[in-house]
Amino acid sequence: MRLPRSIICLVLTVWCAEGSDVLELGDSDFDRSAAMHETLLVEFFAPWCGHCQQLAPEYEAAATKLKGTLPLAKVDCTVNSETCERFGVNGYPTLKIFRNGDEAGSYDGPRTADGIVSYMKKQAGPSSVSLLSEADLDSFVDSYEAKAQNKSYLTSFEENVVKYTESISYSSLRTFIRDNVFGLCPHLTSENKDILRGSDLLTAYYNVDYLRNLKGTNYWRNRIMKVATQFQDRGLSFAVADRQEFQDELEEEFGVGSSEGGDIPLVTIRTREGHKYSMQEEFTRDGKSLERFLEDYFAKRLKRYVKSEPVPESNDDPVKVVVADTFDEIVNDPEKDVLVEFYAPWCGHCKNLEPIYKELGEKLSGDPNIVIAKMDATANDVPPNYDVQGFPTIYFVPSGQKDQPQRYEGGREVSDFITFLKKEATNPLILDESRDEL
Repeated sequence: MRLPRSIICLVLTVWCAEGSDVLELGDSDFDRSAAMHETLLVEFFAPWCGHCQQLAPEYEAAATKLKGTLPLAKVDCTVNSETCERFGVNGYPTLKIFRNGDEAGSYDGPRTADGIVSYMKKQAGPSSVSLLSEADLDSFVDSYEAKAQNKSYLTSFEENVVKYTESISYSSLRTFIRDNVFGLCPHLTSENKDILRGSDLLTAYYNVDYLRNLKGTNYWRNRIMKVATQFQDRGLSFAVADRQEFQDELEEEFGVGSSEGGDIPLVTIRTREGHKYSMQEEFTRDGKSLERFLEDYFAKRLKRYVKSEPVPESNDDPVKVVVADTFDEIVNDPEKDVLVEFYAPWCGHCKNLEPIYKELGEKLSGDPNIVIAKMDATANDVPPNYDVQGFPTIYFVPSGQKDQPQRYEGGREVSDFITFLKKEATNPLILDESRDEL
């Protein structure tokens, strides 16, 4: 019996992933296989990647739970570089959503099995509701109000319905929706965090649970909203978030341990530029401490929070160690050109580069005008104007132009770096004469 080609392809795809519910795709079959699924989540990974190894059991468990509903797939970028390059993969793991074979956007949801399942079920659902008449609109608004009342989202601090009063145009309607869709103080979740963080955002983290802790959730949210009404027209947005859901992020981004703070909200501000602030005073029930924190923020009296390793006691090696607290001193030294590598301790490519980079530092150790440096990007905050998505990422930062770092895209041999620096350095290079000339 002859099977249609599409069925043969499906059988082959499943066969490749035998023993696993995650489909394995590659250069030869990615387009064909992806096009067979209305919605598909794909992980682009590298076997040596530590984060990929941590994600693997959660991803597999999610695939099992979604089996028959929505498929999950993976692509090994070490053997399928063409596909990974085509979709702009430059760090691992990278997760993307595809619809009928076309890329629909990055996956920005949780990295746990249950989180992936919840997020992807929503992706597979309907994206809009058609309102074809005034009656449809009235019914939709009434339904929304009923749901909001049931969930107790509504408070005396904001209107439950916001009316659009301008003349209708695409740009004005889009702006109206953008400015009002989340309300005064929405619930920040893994699913909407990237949208909400598109603006400067104050977030209060505590036990937010509208099902099991409705009273406690609204108790603190109302106090935050009362203060927020005094500052809502100054360009800062507000949100509440469940601390447990974001605990790993709080520890990673703000150094806050799980035992700190107790039941009292922890408050942070994160700006669009990536600047971070943490409220040090304990949140008081009258909201006065939050008022003081916001007054200091708008008066620019707050010190930014920066995650940094300790400053090295000695830094005399040919490759200078940079931490977040010394980034301005070393990399932004206006008198020096700097080549800085952002690396991760677990990264195989970084380990391969290490002896080459060290040799480069040795060859230029006698040049007073240039610094060869490195920074562990997993243990230190990377400045916002440096785009570090994968490792190693290398930037050249010329003297006198510290606001214009240049990403290095050349080869990874000593001769490649020397050739690049001879061309880009502000001053002629001074190479160590005791070593062989390149």
